[in-house]
Order: sequence, then C-alpha cells, then structure tokens
Amino acid sequence: MMNNLQIDRALRKSDAEKVRDFQRKIYRKAKQEEAFRFYVLYDKVRLPHLLREAYRRVKANDGAAGIDSVTFDYIEEYGVERYLAEIQEELESKSYKASPVKRVHIPKGNGKTRPLGIPTIKDRIVQMSCKLVIEPIFEADFEESSYGFRPERSPADAIKAIKELLDSGKSEVLDADLSSYFDTIPHDKLLKIVGQRISDKNILHLLKMWLKAPVWDESEGGSAKKNKKGTPQGGVISPLLANIYLHLVDRLVNKVNSIFHKYGVKIVRFADDFVLIGHNINKAVLDKLQTVIGRMELTLNGEKTKLVDASKEPFDFLGFTIRYDKDRYGRDRKYLNIVPSKKSQKKVREKIAECLRRNSNAAPQEVSKELNKIIRGWSNYFGISGVSYPKEALRDLRYYLANKLTRYYYRKSQRKSKLYRQRAFDVLVANYGLIDPSKCCS
Repeated sequence: MMNNLQIDRALRKSDAEKVRDFQRKIYRKAKQEEAFRFYVLYDKVRLPHLLREAYRRVKANDGAAGIDSVTFDYIEEYGVERYLAEIQEELESKSYKASPVKRVHIPKGNGKTRPLGIPTIKDRIVQMSCKLVIEPIFEADFEESSYGFRPERSPADAIKAIKELLDSGKSEVLDADLSSYFDTIPHDKLLKIVGQRISDKNILHLLKMWLKAPVWDESEGGSAKKNKKGTPQGGVISPLLANIYLHLVDRLVNKVNSIFHKYGVKIVRFADDFVLIGHNINKAVLDKLQTVIGRMELTLNGEKTKLVDASKEPFDFLGFTIRYDKDRYGRDRKYLNIVPSKKSQKKVREKIAECLRRNSNAAPQEVSKELNKIIRGWSNYFGISGVSYPKEALRDLRYYLANKLTRYYYRKSQRKSKLYRQRAFDVLVANYGLIDPSKCCS
C-alpha cells in the first residue's frame, strides 16, 4: 500500500509525468510479451490528464484550423477545460465522429505540389491522446534501423548510422523512393497489422474512422471525397501508422537467415525514405525487395530509386549529400564527406529571401531575429558533430546573406533606413545580434 508521502507525490505529478509513467508501463509489457494483444486501451484515451497533455502538444505544434475553422484562440476564449470536457463526454458516450480532412497543396522545389491533410483541432487532440496510448506498444516492436518520427530519434541518428555502415566497408547503396507512400497505404492491411498488437475494438474503430475520413479539397470544387486508401500527411496519428506499416520492410531486411542477411545488406529508414547498404546488393536482393513492396500494395519509383557505388557516386538522403572526395593533400585515398545538398542550400536561400520580403518594413533587430531562426535551425540540422562537414556550405550561406542584405537595404531610401549604403550584414552582426553562419558549428 502507498503511504501518505507517496500519495502526495502522485497527486502532485504533472500531466506529462503521468503520461510518461503510463507509457513506461505499457512499453515494458509490450517488450516482455511480444505476442500480447492489448484489449483495454480506449478508456485511457479519454482520461482528463491525457486529453490535457494531448492539447498541450497539439497547441505547441500550432498549425492551421481544420474544416470547421476552429482556432486555438477560439478554444482559449471558449475555455480549454470546457472544450476538453466536451471531447471527453463524446468519447465516453461513443458519439465522437471524425470530421473531414481539409487538404491543402504545398509547393515543392520541382514545381509540383505536396498534398497536406489538416484535420480539425478536435480530431488532432483525440489523435494525439490515442497516439500517446498506443505508441509505446509499437515502439517496443520497432527495429533499431528506423529513425523517423520516433521518440528520441532524429535525422542526425540516421545519418550517423549510414556513416558507420560506409565506414565498415559497405559501399553499394540502394537509394529507394516510394511513390506517394502516405497516399497509398492500404487500410485493410494496415489495420490487420495493428490488430496483431491491439484487440480493443474501440481503438481500432477510432483508427478506421481517421483513415476513412473524407478529404475536402478546395482545388477540386470544395467537395468531400471518401478516402479509400492512405493516411493524410498532416494528421497527428499518420506518422505512427506509416511507421507501423513499413516496419514490415525493416523486419524482413533485419531478419536472420533472410536473403538480405545472407548478403550483409542493412537498412536505414526515416519514415518513407530508406536506403539499403551492403557489400553486394545483387538482383536477388532487389527482386525480393520488389516482391515485398508489391505485396504491400506499394510502388518503388523507378525514376528516383537507384543503385549506386557510393565510393564512386554520391547520393542524397534527408537533405544531405553523401560522397567520397579526393584527399585534399593529394594523397592516393578518398575520405567520406557528408554535406548539405545543393537542393537544401537552395531551399534555405529561398527561405531567407521570403523572410526579407515578409519583413520589408521591419526594424533591424526584428530582421535579425527572424533570420536567426532560419540560420540557427539550418546550421543545427546540418551540423552533426564528427559526422557532417557543413563549413563550406555555411561560408557560402554567409556570402549569400551578406549580398542579399546589401541589396535589401540598398533598395530603401536613406531617410527610411540607417543601413542604407552600409555593410548591412556586418552592422547587423555587430549591433543587432545577427548570427554569422560561418561561425556556426565551429
């Protein structure tokens, strides 16, 4: 039995601590019993502290309103506790229904667009609460070779893993690309896999509702169409479901006595992006992968999927270019160089240009503050200690920024700006706290 001190500590725990305690327990259970099917989970999703923590996380991610136009400002004014209590009542009475997902199209660098699904904030809260409950079960099953959208894992970890495999002497790389992965996941097969670990019919019903939720697309006349396959990018639960389905590929590649194991082929996966790395990725390996992907009703993009000898040809992964360069001192050897890709450098410059356009009338300190967000985020992402070498790209970024700021302030009249016809970059660095990219990652 708990003594008074233990009871007092339990009562004083924050919502986040209570959620972590629950997740540890369910993770241990899942890890210890690999075949156990969890059958009582739905009652956890509607617990007040889980809904509060779910709301906190959804709000921290910000994001636009869904099809109902309800914003966080509206919820705060309405009353968060009142709003969550109403969601809890809907879950308890099983009257909760998923709303249609609003689809928007995000421009890509190649002139195409990427569809992004925006559920309502209410649906995002319930999805987050459900994710907090079921994620530890699948985390106990996931392979070490999976890095995307998982707790305490990052793109940097995936790049480190690739470096270790290349350093071990493996040089053949299959740079794989799945065509429209999130939009093509078959619902029946995904739910069957989820059902191997979860038998709670109410949880499965929630997942099915979110998967089947109609998609409202203004570009298609503003009508809501039934969603027959896929899980919309933008949904809180989507990355977890995507990882659950591709776990089949991870497990097969890492399985002892598989053809991949026979030829020493390893996988590094970040969500739907993955590479196979080995000494010999032969036709038998490629055919097996193609067969598995086909059975999963997925498609490898023939144009973008390529087999390379990394010792001779570079490949890109997660915004990095991974290549072997000649020794800078002329010695007869190459060294592994992991740098920001040309595409990533182009994107950050576009962000800077857009930032300056957006802040055309802002004070120097505000301009510096907004630029610093971009510079800091970019340098932190690409600066992996002992792994990547972004210094040259950061020097190039400094040069671009200096020229861009000179032109930015040159267009202003002398009366409008004190930085007219001055070395704007140097002044902003010296007096307004602008980060010098070339000094990052030193």
